Amino acid sequence: MQACFSTLASARTLGTVQAMQNPNLTRRQWLLATAALSSLAAQAAPSTSLDLRGVTLRVGTYKGLWRPLLQASGQADTPYKIDWREFNNGVLHIEAINGDALDLGSGSEIPAVFAARQKASVRFVAVTHEDLNNQATLARKDAPIRSIADFKGKRIGYVRATTAHYYLAKQLAEAGLSFGDIDAVSLSPADGLSAFARGDLDAWAIYGYNGQLARTQYGARTIKTAVGYLSGNFPIYANPRTLDDAPRSAAIGDLLQRLQKSFAWINTHYLAYAQAQSAETRVPVGDLVELFNRRSGDYSLAAVDETVLRSHQDVADTFLKLGVLDGPAAVRPLWDRRFDNLLRQSA
Repeated sequence: MQACFSTLASARTLGTVQAMQNPNLTRRQWLLATAALSSLAAQAAPSTSLDLRGVTLRVGTYKGLWRPLLQASGQADTPYKIDWREFNNGVLHIEAINGDALDLGSGSEIPAVFAARQKASVRFVAVTHEDLNNQATLARKDAPIRSIADFKGKRIGYVRATTAHYYLAKQLAEAGLSFGDIDAVSLSPADGLSAFARGDLDAWAIYGYNGQLARTQYGARTIKTAVGYLSGNFPIYANPRTLDDAPRSAAIGDLLQRLQKSFAWINTHYLAYAQAQSAETRVPVGDLVELFNRRSGDYSLAAVDETVLRSHQDVADTFLKLGVLDGPAAVRPLWDRRFDNLLRQSA
């Protein structure tokens, strides 16, 4: 019905409504106008005839994110099955989608830039906005580091082709340094935490609960957060083969709406979410609540707009200038906006 109202706002439909309000309308004209409205409503409203009970969506998740979020917010009772598959960075989500081993995933703009450059079989269908204070460059408590300028010659961990790679590059450039001035070590988040704990790293650019563990368990100090360096747009990745299949595409639309409600729910029910996260990540509830209280902004899931596309292209152009990409990447063709109206209406 909401989709129908959106269509009724168009000029063509408005003209039909005005015609129907004409007292001089003949019965035949009135019937034709009614038929026109019915046709428009059918085109605008989401299909309710699809039986999704036989659908299984293979959905990528991060530990402590979508899976416990849907359960805690009461959105987990889907009319289709979800086969959850855990990957700890966006590169792996995109690789799985490109290999047709995943239907839906998520990550930052950065893996999506590499996907665009490689013309991977993936599409970006929505964006989430999450905490940028939880993406930070950390130093060991005993390291002689007080600013990014002190990174010169030091052993710095990061996760290649992720937000950590991007904002670390930006922070280094701001301090007059480059990756050539540091001993850069690309590690997975889990391996990075182990290396940090052993003292094998002087500093670490990292995101998510691993950074919080470094702070609470190993006394890591925050040198800089990603605020001012990242856009805050985190694309949701989709498999184009899935999008071309009507039942599975409808299931993705439904899941996006559920996630949208769940992300909005976080902002007023964070303690409940922190408890669900803690059960999966084993990060203490108090630490997760502390992260939320220091968040850079509220959580949300939104439709795509031109600002999102421009921001993403800027990331691609920045990586090209840094020499990380071997050529230009056009991101716009990989953005699929079929769910825009659905998400704007449910918002």
